[in-house]
Amino acid sequence: MSDAQQNLVNYEIMGSKGPTVLLIHGLFGDLDNLKRLGRELESDYRVVAMDCRNHGDSFHSETMTYAAMADDVKRLVDELGLQKISLVGHSMGGKLAMEFALTYPDLVQSLIVADVAPVAYDARHRHILDVLEAIELEQVSNRKEADAQLAEHIDDRGVRQFLLKNLQRENEQYQWRLNLPVIDRCYSEISAGVRDGEFAGPVLFIKGGDSNYLTEAHRDAVTARFSDVDIKIIEGTGHWLHAEKPRIFNRLVRAFLEQHSRT
Repeated sequence: MSDAQQNLVNYEIMGSKGPTVLLIHGLFGDLDNLKRLGRELESDYRVVAMDCRNHGDSFHSETMTYAAMADDVKRLVDELGLQKISLVGHSMGGKLAMEFALTYPDLVQSLIVADVAPVAYDARHRHILDVLEAIELEQVSNRKEADAQLAEHIDDRGVRQFLLKNLQRENEQYQWRLNLPVIDRCYSEISAGVRDGEFAGPVLFIKGGDSNYLTEAHRDAVTARFSDVDIKIIEGTGHWLHAEKPRIFNRLVRAFLEQHSRT
């Protein structure tokens, strides 16, 4: 098996006709995160959902730079024989989608970025990493016990259920599918901004109205890289806008794709 085959990310295809749309999840997520959107699009688009490296069922790697992950996307595009794609990415996945569009602009038809800017952020997920790494998995015999440990530090049940999707049982022992040691060590790379460059194609930023991930302070960083930008705000939502108001989010994505994704 070649290195390229060994390092192909895990993916799932929904739909078989129309332009291709690639869905990319955020930190601690997997390809299921945007599956509701995928089901919404699959009748008119070929939807590809992927697990980022060190997430889901994709390979583990010692590197988590956006440049390396953009190469993962390029490898997947080549594997599937795709000529041009639209990308939808949330949070870390949005940064990865931007990195790919700036690195391989000729391969991108349109770009949709959910609640993230192309800039470096503070260590706002550090507490989640600390909590996950502190769970004593050898003491866990079922998910309820793992949830109880998480609940000591994370009040939001929805967040806990999202994180617990990464827990799997192998050989009578629970373990994380996430490559937590590398994610921890590479957290500064994951928090970093995306590369400089220019992408002239259409870009939609969708912001959660109650989220501070995408603000007016990020305007210059956005316009320095993207010249054809539209911004939509979903009021009453935070950073997890696609899960909090999926019907509105999916409608915005579909409308933008219908306007821009067909050559």
